[in-house]
Amino acid sequence: MKKRNALITGITGQDGSYLAELLLSKGYKVHGIVRRVAFEDPEHRLWRIKHILDKITLHAASLESYASLYNVVENVKPDECYHLAAQSFVSYSFEDAFSTLNTNINGTLYILSALKERAPECKFYFAASSEMFGKVKETPQNEDTPFYPRSPYGISKVAGFDLTRNFRESYSMFACSGLLFNHESPRRGFEFVTRKITSTVAKIKAGRQHNLKLGNLEAKRDWGFAADYVYAMWLMLQQDEPDDYVIATNETHSVKEFVEQAFRCAGLNWKDYVVTDRTFYRPAEVRLLQGDYAKAKRKIGWEPQVKFEELVKKMVDADMLSEHNL
Repeated sequence: MKKRNALITGITGQDGSYLAELLLSKGYKVHGIVRRVAFEDPEHRLWRIKHILDKITLHAASLESYASLYNVVENVKPDECYHLAAQSFVSYSFEDAFSTLNTNINGTLYILSALKERAPECKFYFAASSEMFGKVKETPQNEDTPFYPRSPYGISKVAGFDLTRNFRESYSMFACSGLLFNHESPRRGFEFVTRKITSTVAKIKAGRQHNLKLGNLEAKRDWGFAADYVYAMWLMLQQDEPDDYVIATNETHSVKEFVEQAFRCAGLNWKDYVVTDRTFYRPAEVRLLQGDYAKAKRKIGWEPQVKFEELVKKMVDADMLSEHNL
């Protein structure tokens, strides 16, 4: 039986690395798109996938270059394509809205167009986001909840979602979106608040740092485990018909709760170390996100496996081990 070809944009990120592992375990031939500079600095840019580099094939291309994406699609002829790459740090999207919108919207259009031309039978997954709901109209949010994005990042994801649906309806492509709520892991980037919290807790425990500066402690999010969420991506592309799904836990926790749990895992009292700094507030805050994954459970048989407390412990334990190994 011929191995299926999978193409992942954003393979070097948190989700891309977990997805690559999952697809390899299922017998896929895995291809990933990376920027050319990644080959020049593999220690820094490929650290999440260094343990599987000998099992995957990487291709140099850019989301800002249609020609480069077209060439990769032409060479790989993927059976499944997972479009995860994006400028995904919400705070940075306020600082540089131009590049966020350009990369995220055009990149999605380019990869969809290349697939339409050179691999029209390929099943396509777009990584949509709970940030699309923004100033929420109802809680919890589901697939029918109106979008009200509150950041350039959220706006770019709404555009990508609409592009994906448009290619599905206009060209009969198998194209679907996962409206993924916040998902974390020990592989999360240090710029994201959850990893900032757990890595700083580890540094404080090791005596290398004395406080943790954070913005809005009252913001509430629906946090799940990244490895659970990439399994949902794969399930979406195994269906007979393409559709869009909310992937979430249907639980909400405040940043303060995450902080409390993280410090508790290290045997510390968070009140002794946390300092609120308004410079970390967003220009337009998203105060509450909570996703209803009932449709995903009903139609593709997915539900989250890792609970909030276990997720925080996984991250703190991993960061404390890293500190110990320094």
